[in-house]
Amino acid sequence: MPAVFASIPSPANNVLQLGPLEIHYYGILVALGVGVGAVVLTRRYARWGGDSEFVQRVLTWAIVLGFVGARLAYASTHLDRFEGRWYAVFFIWEGGLALYGGLTVGTATAVYMFRKKGLEAWSLTDAAAVGIPLAQAIGRWGNYFNQELFGTPSDLPWAVEIAPGRRPAEYADFETFHPTFLYESLWNLGITIPVVLLLERRGILKRGSGIAMYMLLYGTIRFLTELIRTDTDFRFLGLSRNAWVSIGLLIVGAVVLAYRQRKAEPYGVVGEPDAVDA
Repeated sequence: MPAVFASIPSPANNVLQLGPLEIHYYGILVALGVGVGAVVLTRRYARWGGDSEFVQRVLTWAIVLGFVGARLAYASTHLDRFEGRWYAVFFIWEGGLALYGGLTVGTATAVYMFRKKGLEAWSLTDAAAVGIPLAQAIGRWGNYFNQELFGTPSDLPWAVEIAPGRRPAEYADFETFHPTFLYESLWNLGITIPVVLLLERRGILKRGSGIAMYMLLYGTIRFLTELIRTDTDFRFLGLSRNAWVSIGLLIVGAVVLAYRQRKAEPYGVVGEPDAVDA
C-alpha cells in the first residue's frame, strides 16, 4: 500500500446527539439539499410566470414519492443488506437511496400532476435543471458522514479515509479512496449549474432544453464516477447498473436537447421583462 501524505479524514461520527435524541447527519444534509433545491426550483418557476403555490403542492408529492422510489430502488439491488431485518428498509438514515430511482418516480409524479391540471411541464423541468443538481451537491455530503459512495483506493491529497469496517473486502488493507461523492458535488456546483445558468442568461436554451442539458452534464459525471465506484457487485460488460442508466440518460438528454432546440420557443434572456412574462 503506497504512503499517503495528505487525505480527507473520516468523520468522527455520523450522528448529532441532542440529549436522548439522535439525528443522523445523512438525514440532515439530504433534507437540507432537498429543501434548498425545492426553494430554488419554485422561485425559478415563478420567474417564468408559473403558479408557485401549485408547484409547491406538486413538489411535496414528488419529494415524498421520490424518496419511496429511491429507497425501493436501492433495496431491490441490495437485498442481502436487509436479510433477516426486512424492517431496515425503512431506516433511511442508514444510507441507501438510489438517486435514479428517486428522480424517475419524482419526475413522473410531477409530470402526472401537471398533465392532470392541463399544464405543460417544460417550465417545471427547466426550473429543476438547477434545483436538482443543487440538492444533489448538498445531499452528497451525507454520504461522507456515512462513509459510503467512495471509489477505488487512491493516494491523492484529496483521497478520503475510510474506516476498516466500511472498506470492501478486496481493499481491506487500503486506508484512502477516491471521494466520488465529492467529485459529483463539485461537478454539480462548478459545471452543471453554471453551464445551465450561463446558457439561459444568453438566451441560448429553448423551452425544455434546460433539463436536457442537466441530463447530459449529470449523466457524464455519474458515468465517470461509476467506473471507479466499489459498492456494486453487478457488472455487465464491465459496467454497473447505474453506469448503464447514465448512458441511457445521456442518449435521452441528447435527443431531447436536439428536438427542443429545433422545435421549441425560447424563454428570452433570463432577468429581462420578456423572460418573466414568458
